[in-house]
This record gives sequence, structure tokens and C-alpha cells, in this order.
Amino acid sequence: MHASAAQAAPSRAVTAKPEIWKRFTLSVSLAVSVIVLAIFTVLFLRNRDALRDEVTTRARAHIHDVQLMREWNAMYGSVYVEKGPGVESNPYLEHPDLTTSDGRVFTLKNPSLMTREISGLADKHGMFTFHITSLNPLNPANVPDTFEREALKSFESGATEVSITQAGQDGTYFRFMAPLYVESDCLPCHAKQGYKAGEVRGGISVRFDISGVHRAQTESGTAIILVCVGTLVLLLGTLYVFIFKLMGRLRTAQQELESMALTDPLTGLYNRAFLFERLREEAARAARYKIPVGTVMLDVDHFKAVNDTFGHQAGDHVLAGLAGLMREHIRETDLAVRFGGEEFLLLLPGIGMEGACAVAEKIRAALEGTEFSTREGGALRVTASFGCAALEPQGGTPWDGASAVAEDLLRRADKALYAAKSAGRNCVRSEGSVSPSTPEGHEPDQKEPLL
Repeated sequence: MHASAAQAAPSRAVTAKPEIWKRFTLSVSLAVSVIVLAIFTVLFLRNRDALRDEVTTRARAHIHDVQLMREWNAMYGSVYVEKGPGVESNPYLEHPDLTTSDGRVFTLKNPSLMTREISGLADKHGMFTFHITSLNPLNPANVPDTFEREALKSFESGATEVSITQAGQDGTYFRFMAPLYVESDCLPCHAKQGYKAGEVRGGISVRFDISGVHRAQTESGTAIILVCVGTLVLLLGTLYVFIFKLMGRLRTAQQELESMALTDPLTGLYNRAFLFERLREEAARAARYKIPVGTVMLDVDHFKAVNDTFGHQAGDHVLAGLAGLMREHIRETDLAVRFGGEEFLLLLPGIGMEGACAVAEKIRAALEGTEFSTREGGALRVTASFGCAALEPQGGTPWDGASAVAEDLLRRADKALYAAKSAGRNCVRSEGSVSPSTPEGHEPDQKEPLL
């Protein structure tokens, strides 16, 4: 019979509750996820804003170029071009044509007409388009569309520019609009509309294809999302591995602490703290299922003389050796305890008085025939006295609770041990059995205070 497995660690090692680790893991995972998502969200938004700033800057540059051309045209009071095939006169100007002395005809190109013609040329080459418009246009071709109308209204409220992105069947386009202010050069044509210098008389809008930029933004956003997911998976995976390792180390440390608290460091046996709980449980189980529980209390004979003669190191060697003998002669379900000093106790579930005495006799005989070495290299022999008691629930005394029955069982075993010492030591003695019974309908209370 061997009980090393039973004595290796407390059977009720307390570990951290799974719920605590779940909450910890969830909280840390959530914090890491929020941080990673926040970082990549900022990167995504900054990338989006950078691309939008790029196309906005491009639109402003186009508007600026057109305004410079218009300013140049207005600075010279518009320009005349010779009429030829395809050259039309501006019907909204008074006396736009001029005939020279040699019979050639020139027509006036004012800023608005020049802008419209340049816009058509740029659109023909797939570059961009301009549009001069107002809420009160002279030329029907300058009537604003929905975007331009809303932009013009916002200019009257103080806005300085308006932009949108529009998706169409032929691509994605960026539209940008800036206000046009009435200048003195504009009054010859627009004074009759009631405009005054410095007022907003309309706006100039630019439209160009940004399908490539939009595609780059989409690809960049997709890449950022993939990197974000990969980073998150990597970090969370590393975090989980770290947490699992931490859980294992803490569990091991906790079990070691539990073992230190419940076991004797010299012999490796359980101590009294663990015995009392286990004995109480076995007493309650014995009453419930009508099974016996045996106990053996033993004490090394004349142990003080061993320490005085051979030294405490030899005494410790004897105690450790005795613990090994007890393990060899009990079952894995049995419990060996160092009760205190040179005193030990065996708890034998399912074994009555006769069986307990048989186990005690085997250990007594084995100890009597064992030689222990001393520090000086000599041989040392010791003996022990054994007291046996048993709980055999088969009628008899009423059930008084597990704690009371367990305490009485220990008291009887101690009394039997005293009888063995009085009989000359190195022998086994037994005490009468206690016989608790469980009243009908009553379950042994498993929550009574420990001894």
C-alpha cells in the first residue's frame, strides 16, 4: 500500500476563480483593442484628411489660376480677338464687335466668356471644368446646379469655400467652389444688376476626376484595416499567452503556498490544520453512508533521548524515515499526518478497529526492524507506541455533529496511545469504538466549525 500521491499536495488546493481571470483577460483585451483601434482610426482619418487636403489644394490652385486670368483680362478692359470660323460674339455685351480700317472684325472676350471657353478646352482634354455662376445670372448657361446653388447661399452667410465628392457612372469627381466678389472692373457689365463693389456676385466652381485618388484612398484604408487587424491579433495572442503563463505560475505558486500551509516541511505529511477538516468530513461521511473510519495515533518512544544522544539532525532523520514507512503501509485514500513533534496520526476511511490495529502492527514491526544512520556513521533503532480507535456507525449513540464525533474519536485514539505507553511502549492498543447514528431525515451538517 502506497500513499505518495495522496501526500504530494493538498486535495483542495485553492486557485484563483476562473471568473476573476475571465474578467481580467476581458478587461485587458478590451483596453488593448481600444488603444489599437484608436491609433489606427487616427491613422485612417489622417490619411483620409491628407488625401482630401491634396485634392482641395489642387482645386484652390485651379481657382487661383482662373482668377489670375480673369484679373489679367479685366485689367485690360477685356481683350479683342479676330473673328474667324467658330468665333462667336458675346450676345450679352453691348457692341462687342469692332471693325478695323482694313475690314477685319474683332470681338470682345470679357472675363466670363474667356473663363467659359478655357473651361471647355480643359474639359475636352480631360483635365477639369470651370463654371462661373450666380443666383442672378445674365447668361442662361451660367445658371447654377444644385451644388452651386447651395454653395452660393452659403457664401451669402459668410462661407469662403465649399466642396463635395460626387460618384458617377464614369468615375468619382471632386467639386470645389469659391465666391466671386464684385470689383470695379466688373461694374460696366454688372452694374445694371444692382451689384456694388465688394459684394458677392456669384462663384466659380471647378470639377475634376479624382478616381485615382479615391482608389488610392480605398486601398490605403484597406491596408490600414488589415494592418490593424493583424496587429490586434498579434497583440491579443501575445497577451493571451502571457496571461496563460501567468495563470500557470500563479496557480503553481498558490498550490505551493497551500502545500506549505497544510504540510509539514520535514516529513512532507499533512499537518494538524488539514487533518481537522478531513477528519470532520470523514466522520460526516461515515454517519451518512454507514462506513467505518479508523484512526491510529503513534508516538516515537523516548524521542527526547534520541535528540539528546545523537543530535537533532538524527532525530529529524528518524521522523522523515518514519513518515516514509507510514506511506508504504497505507493506501492512497488514507491520510498520514504529523500531529506534533514526534507524534503522528493515520486516518483510515473504510477501515474499522480490527483493520486499524492491523495497519498499526505492520508499521510498528517495520519501524522496529529499521536502522537509521547517525551523523557519525553509526546505526540507530527506535520504536513507537500505537493507539487505535474507530468510528463504526451501526446504531448506538445519536448523531451529535461531525465536529463532536471527530473530537471524540481523537480523544479515544489518544487514550489508547496512553494505554500503549503504560503497557511498556512498542506495542499497539485499542480503545472502544464510538457508534454515531444519523437520525431519520437528518443530513450531517457539512458546515459546522472545524475542530
